[in-house]
Amino acid sequence: MASIGAILFSGKAVIIKYAYRYGVSPEALLALRMLIALPMFWLVYWFVSRKKKTDPLLKMDYLKLIGLGFIGYFFSSYLNFLGLKYISVGLERIILYLTPTIVILISYFFLHKKITRLQWYAMVVGYIGVMLVFLQDVDSKGDSAWLGTFLVFASSCLYAAYLIAAGEMVNRIGSMRLVTYATSVSAIFSAFQMLFHQPATLFTQMPQVYWLSIINAGVCTVIPMFLVMIAVQRIGSSVTAQAGILGPLATVFMGWYFLDENMSLMQIFGMVLVIAAMWLLVRNREAIAS
Repeated sequence: MASIGAILFSGKAVIIKYAYRYGVSPEALLALRMLIALPMFWLVYWFVSRKKKTDPLLKMDYLKLIGLGFIGYFFSSYLNFLGLKYISVGLERIILYLTPTIVILISYFFLHKKITRLQWYAMVVGYIGVMLVFLQDVDSKGDSAWLGTFLVFASSCLYAAYLIAAGEMVNRIGSMRLVTYATSVSAIFSAFQMLFHQPATLFTQMPQVYWLSIINAGVCTVIPMFLVMIAVQRIGSSVTAQAGILGPLATVFMGWYFLDENMSLMQIFGMVLVIAAMWLLVRNREAIAS
């Protein structure tokens, strides 16, 4: 489940890049994804929680959920969609795979948590790997790779902040309810954003865009999210994170196969460095926990 979830998650970038070929805007594509995914999340949430008693939410909880939904699911996703217009899916996935390092750095600077020497080494290796993949994109896409990399990295930073902020609420209200409510907030913001970006285009896209959006919402968003959640319950977060290594590998291969993106030795070497760095971080977390 963890491996399949990682591969399906990685397909999101390929679907987005493929949809751009039909002239759809990032705003419309994000709105279609979130509005299609919304009833799926609520259906699964109803099915899972119908026999469980849940504590009522406080007013402050709703305010926090609005903030988390905006940062983690709307704004972060929007920057990611924008960035994919300028960089390869391989670089996008590699940058997102660095999210654990951003969580560690935010915790270090703002929460005053310690970073071990091994974690520092792992992060240095990881960012060297990203730089190698980035240089490959600059060579093939030019200066636009700088903008795309900045947007996707900013997206990863926002999602890392969401993970830290959501940690306290997950234990209290449950991950399923948190995801469903945060997704609902994101869908509302996405629909509101479309009011300023030619709202009629939501209904005038080519049929291929709607099919790709359904696949993006269902196969690349809802299904892998629940697969990963179940995997965490059965094998723990550390082992699930190790299975996530398949994500960047699958993305690079799918980008090469479906989008005709280059797959050079430099890109492969950079990807190996990033994967090795993230594996070290996961192993170090296990050692500290034990």
